[in-house]
Amino acid sequence: MSSNVSSRIQNMETSATLAMAAKARELKTQGIDIIGLSLGEPDFNIPDFIKEAAKKAIDENYSSYTAVDGYTELKVAIAHKFKRDNLLNYTPNQIVVSTGAKQSLYNVAMAVLNPGDEVILPAPYWVSYRDIVKLAEGVPVEVSTSIEADFKMTAAQLEQAITPKTKMLWFSSPCNPSGSFYHKSELEAIAEVLKAHPQIIVVSDEIYEHINFSNNGHCSIASIDSMYDRTVTVNGVSKAFAMTGWRIGYIGAPEWIAKACTKLQGQVTSGANSIAQRAVIEALMAPVERIQYMVDAFKNRRDLVLKLLGQIEGFKLNVPEGAFYVFPDISYYFGKTLKGMHITNASDFALFLLEHAQVATVSGEAFGDENCIRISYAASEEILAEAIHRISKAVS
Repeated sequence: MSSNVSSRIQNMETSATLAMAAKARELKTQGIDIIGLSLGEPDFNIPDFIKEAAKKAIDENYSSYTAVDGYTELKVAIAHKFKRDNLLNYTPNQIVVSTGAKQSLYNVAMAVLNPGDEVILPAPYWVSYRDIVKLAEGVPVEVSTSIEADFKMTAAQLEQAITPKTKMLWFSSPCNPSGSFYHKSELEAIAEVLKAHPQIIVVSDEIYEHINFSNNGHCSIASIDSMYDRTVTVNGVSKAFAMTGWRIGYIGAPEWIAKACTKLQGQVTSGANSIAQRAVIEALMAPVERIQYMVDAFKNRRDLVLKLLGQIEGFKLNVPEGAFYVFPDISYYFGKTLKGMHITNASDFALFLLEHAQVATVSGEAFGDENCIRISYAASEEILAEAIHRISKAVS
């Protein structure tokens, strides 16, 4: 019967991050002490004030279907957040609430792309971008970056990648998996290139915006002159508020895109979870300072991980300015044999670490960079120190 699976599913890759996490869980059930640094999931509990809002929503019987695009009160809160944090003026009609930012991205791809449309993906990129584009019958066009350039695409590289078939540009800032983010001047250079190509829609994934260690702060490309009417700003509460399981994402977009996404969502999932939506109202209306303790902890962890990894031969590092990942180049080990295992690529190296260090990471090949691995530091400093000790011991 497996031969009857559709070609679109057969051609789809399994999410590498979820696959590695599943492999790690499987080994744990066998009694093996695995340290999981593969998932992008904060290890903090949800702030109590958000929990209280959810409890109140249950007591007040918010248990019915919601509007497809979300509660009006939540969309007003999202508009407030966009104005406060991003200097963006979105009306509720331009906002769509979905079951996670991943659904938001899928909605946009299905609503905008036609077969054969090209989508530029600066690499490394989040694992799901490529397959979402392919599911929508678009053509992913990868633009390789380097660790020396902090894994950021230049305006010149963008110009070179554009063809008459280019329909969209997708990127995340801060970036999953590299932790890099685009400063305002870099976004302005990209916007300058796009002025000559008015057909291109930009999808800006900003779900890590608050986990930002730069003194310059976050900049949304939609806030730059000429970009507002052609940008979809994607965000959610999974990362900054540690609400991964609550599955709430949202977009701010030109109204025609928002309406198209609502139309699609109405035939797929309808509205997102009612209780989660009510809790998110409280989260977004609260001052950002209420989650600063998590950001401070992530910065300390980043510094610790960079210090310890920097002591291991063969790990080439840059300094990520956001999110909670490091993305070291480990190509030094290609062609070498470690504990009887020949390393030919990043996938081999990630499997080597799982088997011989009992540390789960993710191969950079899944993110469009075959020389790197992704290490999440969304874990305690004690766990991170032990994980890197194991890695050092395994490769020494």
